Amino acid sequence: MLVKRATILWAAIILILPCLAEAVPVGTMDIVHSGFGASDTIDVWGGGLSGTSVYGGVYMLDKTAGTGQGNLWPNGLIGGFCIELHQWAPETTLKYDVMKLEEVNNSFMGDLIGLEKANYLAELWGRFYNPAWADGGPYSSEEKSKAEAFAAAIWEIVYEDLPASPLSWDVTADGSSGSHGFYAQNVDTAVANSWLHALTGCGPKADLRAVVNCGKQDFIIQVPEPTTVCLLGLGGLAFLRKRKR
Repeated sequence: MLVKRATILWAAIILILPCLAEAVPVGTMDIVHSGFGASDTIDVWGGGLSGTSVYGGVYMLDKTAGTGQGNLWPNGLIGGFCIELHQWAPETTLKYDVMKLEEVNNSFMGDLIGLEKANYLAELWGRFYNPAWADGGPYSSEEKSKAEAFAAAIWEIVYEDLPASPLSWDVTADGSSGSHGFYAQNVDTAVANSWLHALTGCGPKADLRAVVNCGKQDFIIQVPEPTTVCLLGLGGLAFLRKRKR
């Protein structure tokens, strides 16, 4: 019985350690998953999943409170992209830590995302993210397809080992050893790969943060520009419904 208790305790410590390894948060926010923006189902291999059908695209998060940098976002819906494939989105309101993206520990990979991957994610977002994917819809089939491809590109960066060049990223094939790696089907892989191959490390970068909760999915979100915050405060939601053409 003592051996069993020790084994259980050690297993619990192993599960908790990735959470304890996080850097100091820059704020908090209380959020719950509140449906999807532009999205569709995608079959993925990676993050402990093998041919599993998941939603790829924008997760809508309903924020009701915040502290520190968490208050950069007004209360209400925030569009984000899932980081961790092996965990579930929050079905009830939970307190999330707001983190610098490079300091987030992916519990499946067992390591920090790191500055180089964070920069690639910021450039991917800065070049190709479309705010129309989170403007309340309805969403066209093209918007759903593009948002799904964007999610696949994010998971490729998160779950693959860093390649020698962004040209080596390929969402159709697992390019990493061991349990690392990612690939997808039932998604526009040509678009996802074209976006990944366009990254140089020197392109426009979005100001991103991660919201992190140990045991639930973590998400990437963009810090709103001051003009956007002001317009939201004035009820200018129509601003967010403008489509990129």
